[in-house]
Amino acid sequence: MQKSTNLFLVILLCVLSVNGQDLTKHQWKDRLILIVTEDENNKKYQQQLSELKKHQGGINDRQLIIYRILPGKYNIGFAQKNWNNSALFYKKYNAEENIFLVILIGLDGNEKLVQTEVISAEKLFNTIDSMPIRQSEMLKNR
Repeated sequence: MQKSTNLFLVILLCVLSVNGQDLTKHQWKDRLILIVTEDENNKKYQQQLSELKKHQGGINDRQLIIYRILPGKYNIGFAQKNWNNSALFYKKYNAEENIFLVILIGLDGNEKLVQTEVISAEKLFNTIDSMPIRQSEMLKNR
């Protein structure tokens, strides 16, 4: 658990300092999915994007913002244009070691899930739906 906490702190500090991109603007508004890979043609990366694209309604309902992070650039959402240049973003996640990494960050800005395999929409949504804030949202929206 200590390793996971340390990884999150490194990631959070790096994210906050890269190219003025400040993830704290999402705190208490959005949940984040960070997808990190070394190559856009990475099989897991492509599978992850495909899986998430099929469940846009669930993503929107859970206030999820997708960050795609590659060497030298990052993007928000699924659009192929409007990439932001930033080599630091990729390097700070130690993606060289992982090749593929998915990170879920909750509304509170804390890491909720980190994995090196493709996450199914079902697992992602179940993880989010089990969180106390999400439970409260679902009760309020009934």
